[in-house]
Amino acid sequence: MIDLRSDTVTKPTEAMRKAMANAEVGDDVYGDDPTINELEKLGAGLTGKEAAIFVPSGTFGNQLALFTWCKRGSEVVLGEECHIIQHEAGAASVIAGVQTRTIPASDGVLRPQALRQRLRKAELHFPATSLICLENAHSLGRVVSLADMDAVRAVADEWRLPVHLDGARLFNAAAALHVPAREIAARADSVMFCLSKGLCAPVGSLLAGSRDFVDAARYKRKIMGGGMRQAGILAAAGIIALQEQAGFLAEDHERAKYLARELAAIPEIVINPEEVDINMVFFSFSPARDAVVAKSITDFFAKRNIIINAPEQGVFRFVTHYQIGDGEVDAILKVSREVFV
Repeated sequence: MIDLRSDTVTKPTEAMRKAMANAEVGDDVYGDDPTINELEKLGAGLTGKEAAIFVPSGTFGNQLALFTWCKRGSEVVLGEECHIIQHEAGAASVIAGVQTRTIPASDGVLRPQALRQRLRKAELHFPATSLICLENAHSLGRVVSLADMDAVRAVADEWRLPVHLDGARLFNAAAALHVPAREIAARADSVMFCLSKGLCAPVGSLLAGSRDFVDAARYKRKIMGGGMRQAGILAAAGIIALQEQAGFLAEDHERAKYLARELAAIPEIVINPEEVDINMVFFSFSPARDAVVAKSITDFFAKRNIIINAPEQGVFRFVTHYQIGDGEVDAILKVSREVFV
């Protein structure tokens, strides 16, 4: 099967499976799992932060950041299309007890003027802003430039506010911008990045920041039930993800761009290949706005051993990853040319 639903569907590599089987473990809640300690040190070093903490998922890491940074009843400012708003089940209100205040940012960029209009000090009727959140690479498939991140950082410094970076695909952004991950992470006070999105690790993310921040987050992780004991078995795969698999992400990007260019040649498809920054290809096919047509398309792909997500309002998302090579891309295009007519 060719699975285009997400880069979360990657399977562990053989090297990861061997490392997991042979991992030295301890009790991480006591801080004596050597493999987790190694992973956290590696993650902190790659992002230029003092420390890092291993967590079960990207959503967990983002919500742990909000829970650590923010006072209950305060307000978090972030883009209205970002993952924290769209795909984390409203967790910010449940876990951190914060209100979210969004900014239109269809390309993932928070503009300084719009940001300043939404920042607030505590008054009789207003909650105080406690955090600004960025996302890079954005879950809409776009990469935010360092200059745009700097502009947000400047506003945050004016207001003396921390910045959290949802870097679920941080290493995709680094590959696209041709900079080390630490250059992106330097624009934020904390950063979360996933080991299981495109990097083939089966489970886990890291949240990195100052040592004081991570110490506070470790306490909050315990509250959230994130102490996973002998989780070095999982961390072993995460180490390989960072040391080896991150180097393959640029290839995923190139395949996505090739896929986009070829899809653009199909007259009925609406797509701008120039907007493909990473490994995500979004395109519109108007007939798929109809639920019956949409199901027929997903079924058509499935019968040819290709799994795709159902479209949202006629918009499809194809995601390339380590287990989609040139042959798989050719198969995807062959079926696309048959069904999108």
